[in-house]
This record gives sequence, structure tokens and C-alpha cells, in this order.
Amino acid sequence: MSNTLTYKMTEPGDKRVGMVNWIGMWTMYAKEVRRFMKVWTQTVAAPTITTCLFMAIFVWALSGTGRETMGVSLGSFLAPGLMMMAVIQNAFQNPASSIVIGKVQGAIVDVLMPPLSAFEILIGYVMGGVTRGLSVGFTLWLVFFLWPDVSITVHHWWAVFYHLISASVMLALIGTLTGIWAEKFDHSSAVTNFIIVPLSLLSGTFYSITRLPEVLQTISAYNPFFYLIDGLRYGFIDHNDSNLLVGVVMTLSINIVLYFWVHHLLKTGYKLKP
Repeated sequence: MSNTLTYKMTEPGDKRVGMVNWIGMWTMYAKEVRRFMKVWTQTVAAPTITTCLFMAIFVWALSGTGRETMGVSLGSFLAPGLMMMAVIQNAFQNPASSIVIGKVQGAIVDVLMPPLSAFEILIGYVMGGVTRGLSVGFTLWLVFFLWPDVSITVHHWWAVFYHLISASVMLALIGTLTGIWAEKFDHSSAVTNFIIVPLSLLSGTFYSITRLPEVLQTISAYNPFFYLIDGLRYGFIDHNDSNLLVGVVMTLSINIVLYFWVHHLLKTGYKLKP
């Protein structure tokens, strides 16, 4: 009796990697991480040094020592806001620059041609941005841990982890959206200079919004970056200016809306496919 082997033939275009292309998605993510780690002096070290200069100027040069805000030293008050500001800017920059560079150089086809779904491509870009943002954030955490007159002890771990991850995901999604929309580097830079940086600076990074006029406090209440910074600050110093539940609901809702919006654009090939 002879054994007969039967092979199942697949039609051209049939997906052969299961419901999720885990290897492809991991490769996409690894590409994004290696891209920014190859120039880590620009992507991790440079924003860390810039943020430390902010800390030095405000704590040492402008206010001197001994000043307190919310019952803690000025350095302890500033540290969470500066960490979040760096996370926000770098999580945004990674996917935005990656996609724009791919479009300008014509290399975006290398992302679109492999057997990767819109979901898998999106996860690769977003997790790359999250990794860069958290890398800068945790580097600053270590630096501030050694900084004189700065207490970076965690009071609420859930608040620290949620707001760091939520901020990284949100800005990575916005960065992906910007990269898809932008046709050149000027477009991406415009979003950074006129939206991301102003919103992060005017969100309680260097001050408590209770010191602002009532009109500006109301405006701040519509800034999602304010809830991210205030929530992280609560995790470290146990004080906050906002309603934490409102902040969690707002940031989670924004992330959900952004996910489906960016996923739709990737699926339809908006400004990516000829």
C-alpha cells in the first residue's frame, strides 16, 4: 500500500499567514525601532538634554531654590510635566517622519506591498512611536531621579502607566495621521510647530492652571494634553488640577476615534497609493 500525499493549492492572492501576520507585524515594528535607535543621539539623547535644560532654567536660573508649588518643590512639580511634554513630542515625531520620508523617497511601497493588513501596518507605526516616546520618558525619569531637590517617587502607579501609555498611543496615532496627510516635510513641521508644541506648552507643564484667569482655565479644560500632564503629575505628587475621570474618558475616547480614522485611511490607501 502506498501513501499518497495531498497538497491543498491556494488561489493567487489568498492570505497564507493566518488571521494576523505576527512575523510581518513584528518586522514592521522592529524596522521603526531600529530606524530611530540608529540615530539615538538625535532621537533619545537630544530631547533628553533639551528637557533637562528647561528644568535647569526654571529651577536654578529663574526661581532659585526653596520655591514650592502644590506643596512640593518646583522641581518635583515640573518633572512630570516635562516628562510628558517630551513623550508627546517624540511619540508624534517617529511615525510622522517615517511615513513622510517613505513617501518623499518612494520607499513607502516597501510597506504597502508585503502581506500586511491596515491593522498590522498601523500597529507597527504606533508601537514604534510608543517605544520612542517611552524611551525618552523613562530616560528623563532616571535623570530626574538623580536631580537635586526633585522627588520622582510614584504615589499612584496606575496613573503613571495609563497616562504615559495613553499619551504615547494618542500622539503616535496623530503622527501616523499627519504622515499620511503630509506631502512634504513642511506639512509635518507645520503640525508640530502650530499644534503639538503649543498644546503641550500651554497645558500646565510649567504652572498650575488654577493661577490662570477663569477664561483660560475653561479653554485649558478642552486641551487633552492638559489631562495627560495633570494625570501624570497626580501619579507622582498626589495632586491634580483636573477631574481624573473626565481626563481618562476624554483621552480614551480620542484614542478610539483616532484608531478607526487612521485605520480607514490606511485601508483605503489615502495619499499612499497612486
